[in-house]
Amino acid sequence: MIVAREKRQSNIIEYILYMWQIEDLIRAYKFDIEAIKTGIIPQYNMSGDLLQETIDWYDNLIEMMKLEQIQEKGHLQVISNLVNDLNRLHVQLLNESTEVAYRHIYNATLPFIKEFDEKTGKSLSNEIELCLTGIYSQFLLRLQGKEVSKGTQEAIKSFSNYLAFLGAKFQEEQEDEKTKNLGDVSFN
Repeated sequence: MIVAREKRQSNIIEYILYMWQIEDLIRAYKFDIEAIKTGIIPQYNMSGDLLQETIDWYDNLIEMMKLEQIQEKGHLQVISNLVNDLNRLHVQLLNESTEVAYRHIYNATLPFIKEFDEKTGKSLSNEIELCLTGIYSQFLLRLQGKEVSKGTQEAIKSFSNYLAFLGAKFQEEQEDEKTKNLGDVSFN
């Protein structure tokens, strides 16, 4: 929970990937909060209110996953919404004439995106989800001790660089929005 909170504030891409990992951990522990309390939570080395807050966080995620019926596969709607927010920003940046650097890094990544899209059977909703899925798939392959080809490694590196750039733009947009909202507050 602490890691998720920190990642949400500092790196939206890492946050999404982390939450996908948490979803898979919950599935691996068969949505059993008691098993999570003994198998995962002790690794955080917490006590008191923070420990209870972390247990509650996992318990709430379990409930949300059940309510959204994603016990087998899929992602929490709140996380999918973030992916869609990133895609909205991606489209916006592509259409802005001043975003030459963004278009350059995107165009360098586009051949890898198209190739990965062909391999996945065009089942993902947008290019941002596709890039995230590529990175997460490599993570899962490494966990399973499977070999990752040089071509795949090159594609994942391109996805990572591209998403890091987009993630920085997203954080910038979020900061601008906070500043704007603070400016809208009047003190009478």
